[in-house]
Amino acid sequence: MNPLLQHSLIATAKIGVILLGFIMIVATLLTWAERKQSAVFQHRIGANRADIFGFRVLGLFNIIADGIKSFTKEDWVPPFGSPILHNLAPFIGLFGAMVSFAVIPFGPPIEIMGQTITMQVVDLNIGLLYIVAFGSMGVYSVVIAGWASNNKYALFGALRGISQMISYEVVLGLSLIGVILVTGSVRLPEIIAWQGDYWLNGWIPRWGIFAQPLAFLLFFPAAIAETKRTPFDVPEGESEIIGYNLEYSGLKFGLFLLGEFIEIVVLSAFVSVLFFGGWHLPWLTDEGIRMGTLLAIDLPEIVVWLMRVLGFSAKIIFFCLLQLQIRWTLPRFRFDHLLRLGWKEMMPLALLNIFVTAIVVYYIG
Repeated sequence: MNPLLQHSLIATAKIGVILLGFIMIVATLLTWAERKQSAVFQHRIGANRADIFGFRVLGLFNIIADGIKSFTKEDWVPPFGSPILHNLAPFIGLFGAMVSFAVIPFGPPIEIMGQTITMQVVDLNIGLLYIVAFGSMGVYSVVIAGWASNNKYALFGALRGISQMISYEVVLGLSLIGVILVTGSVRLPEIIAWQGDYWLNGWIPRWGIFAQPLAFLLFFPAAIAETKRTPFDVPEGESEIIGYNLEYSGLKFGLFLLGEFIEIVVLSAFVSVLFFGGWHLPWLTDEGIRMGTLLAIDLPEIVVWLMRVLGFSAKIIFFCLLQLQIRWTLPRFRFDHLLRLGWKEMMPLALLNIFVTAIVVYYIG
């Protein structure tokens, strides 16, 4: 094998392992953060029972306890269901969520030992469409789980999930068209590069949130609906005794929950890339900090690179916590209200955004 190619493959594998580790660590910590945040909202202490030698560390050991319980709890399959599909369903959703992260650029390319390393596992020309495609695999996970359980309540939850996820996939896709029209690309590094410029003589970053504010206001709730999080959690409404994962227990039930939290991380990264400059930070250029003509601070290249990678990570964590905040703030939508919001209110706005954006891009460029 060509040594240069071998070095590139090894570097890509290392980046993949690092990104996978980041996803799993953040998703696992979110299971703890959600319980502690809900406890704060409800004036409770929250998860704090598990301890090691008397140390509880704010309930972090509950994560270990949950993992042990998931592995040791009885794995039950409905006797009249489909065992193969029942076992396959949670892995489909988890796989789609995890592979979506492969095209997310975590930072600018960096040169190490004469070799340029890109901070993403694979750089696809259709990276944006890739994420949308694999993100929609959650639909198959939901419908297979509900149908293979041979339980009418699980099937009701699966039918609700299909209706909801397909409805909001339409809104999600339409909201992305405005971003594509403005940036002129579906390749994620090019979308980030476009947001690296400034308006008003270097004072306002040319981020997607400023170029496509309506698209962001449509995309974010539609993406939350895709992850089936409150207030869009009607496929697993506990108060209505339904849920596509009703007949799951043990590790497979844990995989559904883990997939949901991984989707939160992927969504946060996707929003950061499309609307908040990706790894770009305001007034941080390749040379250092430049704030118009008032401030100029030169910084070493490695420091700039680290600041951008850490800045992108901070954006992801912010949007993860924001989604937890939304869950414990808003009540669940009624199912007919949820569909009406998607088809009758959000979809016309998405079409209007495409129409206005196309006119502006055509005449202004």
